[in-house]
Amino acid sequence: MRVIKHERGRPQWNGVRGYAWLLPSLLLIGIVTLDFNTGAEFRIVSWIVLVPGLAAAVCGVGTTAGFAVVSLVTYVLVDNAWPRQYEAGLPDFVLVALGGVLATLVAALRVRQQRRMLRMQDILETSVRAVLRPLPERWAGLEQAGVYLAADVEAQVGGDFYDIQPSPYGTRVLVGDVQGKGLGAVEAAAALLGTFREAAYHEDDLRTVAERLEIRMLRHRVHTVAIGREDRDRFATAVLVAFSRDAPGTVDVVNFGHEAPLAVGSHGVRELPAGDGVPLGLGDLVGGLPPTHRVPLAQGETLLLVTDGVTEARDREGEFYDLYGDVAAAVTADPGCAAPGPLVRRVRDGVLRHSGRRLADDTTVYAVRRLPQTEACPGTGPLPGARERGFSAKEGYF
Repeated sequence: MRVIKHERGRPQWNGVRGYAWLLPSLLLIGIVTLDFNTGAEFRIVSWIVLVPGLAAAVCGVGTTAGFAVVSLVTYVLVDNAWPRQYEAGLPDFVLVALGGVLATLVAALRVRQQRRMLRMQDILETSVRAVLRPLPERWAGLEQAGVYLAADVEAQVGGDFYDIQPSPYGTRVLVGDVQGKGLGAVEAAAALLGTFREAAYHEDDLRTVAERLEIRMLRHRVHTVAIGREDRDRFATAVLVAFSRDAPGTVDVVNFGHEAPLAVGSHGVRELPAGDGVPLGLGDLVGGLPPTHRVPLAQGETLLLVTDGVTEARDREGEFYDLYGDVAAAVTADPGCAAPGPLVRRVRDGVLRHSGRRLADDTTVYAVRRLPQTEACPGTGPLPGARERGFSAKEGYF
């Protein structure tokens, strides 16, 4: 599975990298030229204090200090080129010197803040990568593609999660979104995925897997409240899907209050059962788990699952992104767009275009379809060396 992050804008102008130094250089040249081409009654050489100020905004500390020194030297040379009665003199010299010192301090503070912000961003992205493990594009009889779009810098990281787990009973897929943001949401997502990877492998009944996920969410809440964190109301929407080997033309779906999956094929788009159950962690409110739906999924049809970052993406006028309409139009124009890779790219580009690349929430798009049974694919056979280690058929299976 390919995970593509929506990169935030990292500072590129640092030190003399790139062409950032050109801006203060051009300002310096412009002030000197204008000062020599105006009359003695209109001396602007003191404006040279703006040069290190501009450098502080776009350059690194060393480059800003260099511009401060160059500005001071240039001021002395230009001012002394005029007759004594027209010189700006010592007061403006002090102004330029003090401006250079202050600009250097500002540049140091800006660079320090940028580095701190980037460290925090890297920590958050590392946390997300620990949850969203990479997977092959073809795995366990499925072809898949995924994209994770990180929200804007102002928003905290969210709790979107997804995974695919082969088992002796078929391949299971989980896509979901933990309520809230921050590392607490990421921690809850990691807890659910850990349970999914074990239960989806060992349990033959999909309903038992769903029950294990519900219990794990409750246990996680109890634990976090016990250590003094306010997670008593945290829940997660999710879609649990099973691709059975015994029923190649269908899939089993358990929907925990999540966005309805779409079945996308060359002949069009149709919506699968909506979230008729409550989210994970709220099952005690209704006294049970959501029902399991067995729905047809033809060979070549792709299952498209998204988090609410897609369906709730808005444009400047507040209009929501039309996922169904956009996908239907894309498939009508090009039936090949129904493949997982092109489909994910289409939705990703549509969300970014519709929102003006201003994402208010972390966004996940995941597409998966069954590979032809005649096509060999990793993840569908016994584990290497399982028989030699004495594992049973079930224990030694992917």
